[in-house]
Amino acid sequence: MNTSADDNDRLVTVDLLLVDGFVLTEYTAVVDQLRLANRVSLRPVFKWRSLSKEGGPIWCLSDAMVETVPFETRPDADYVFVLGNTDPNCAGLSVGRVIDAYVARNSKVILLAEAASRFIEERGSTDLTTHWENRALLQEQIGLSDGSQVLATERGQIITSAGMGSTVDMTLTIMARHLPSATVSTVADILLHDQIRDLGTLQPYGGKSIVLTGDKELDECVELMQANIEEPLSIAELVGLIGVSSRSLERRFRDRLGTRPTEYYRALRLNQANNLLLNTTMPISEIALACGFPSGFTRHYRTLFNITPQAVRRQRKAADPK
Repeated sequence: MNTSADDNDRLVTVDLLLVDGFVLTEYTAVVDQLRLANRVSLRPVFKWRSLSKEGGPIWCLSDAMVETVPFETRPDADYVFVLGNTDPNCAGLSVGRVIDAYVARNSKVILLAEAASRFIEERGSTDLTTHWENRALLQEQIGLSDGSQVLATERGQIITSAGMGSTVDMTLTIMARHLPSATVSTVADILLHDQIRDLGTLQPYGGKSIVLTGDKELDECVELMQANIEEPLSIAELVGLIGVSSRSLERRFRDRLGTRPTEYYRALRLNQANNLLLNTTMPISEIALACGFPSGFTRHYRTLFNITPQAVRRQRKAADPK
């Protein structure tokens, strides 16, 4: 990239906005990479600070604490990361005025996971992305476009991201706007991060992407299963579509995945049901139908998770501060 001498001397400033319960994975994915970039560059390139509404110590559920300073009315940063929270309903994630203050100062705002969800909900921006676990609730509330399945979306000064592990890719992508590609690659190598994913990459699972097994027909079968959750295909239909015998499919699942096709398919649908159960207010009966269980849902759910869906809902309501 072309940079002037003045650009090389100017520190790139990064703010991190935190609330109690922030995701430590996301915090370290930003801070550790900026620190490594400075080390590899043999000079300070980035500086960062942590902020919260009131300032002072902010805790995460991983028992770590970060000391913060209060939000500013006239912030001054090149980038601001608004970190996610384990509770998408956390009131502290409603920082629309703070975001607007950064935008007014020409900062690039990156909202991660639950922070992105709250922004999408409050602004009604259905073409933005968030973590796949949070998509279910937003689909129920406002509807989301297919573009919301990618790792990140950038609209002007606002970037919404799936957060979690993709924060590494997000930070490396931002670093590439200020550092030579060789330096960015070195930072990724130190992290043992062998590939910087394009932000348009589909999220694993939530984007119907799968981990390849190396078996073309098996991968195709799993992808068909993931694409047909509400109205499951029969094993006969699956083998007909991928062009193998039932016996061959059974053997491939047993050898590669340690299970049978029917068991894998059922577990896939039950995990989708569990996501809806935890992250939406959909009635249990509707969740069962949406995941291909016109009957037997409670029995199958209890077999896999050792608890009934009704008990999970009761626990969720009891933990809800509202």
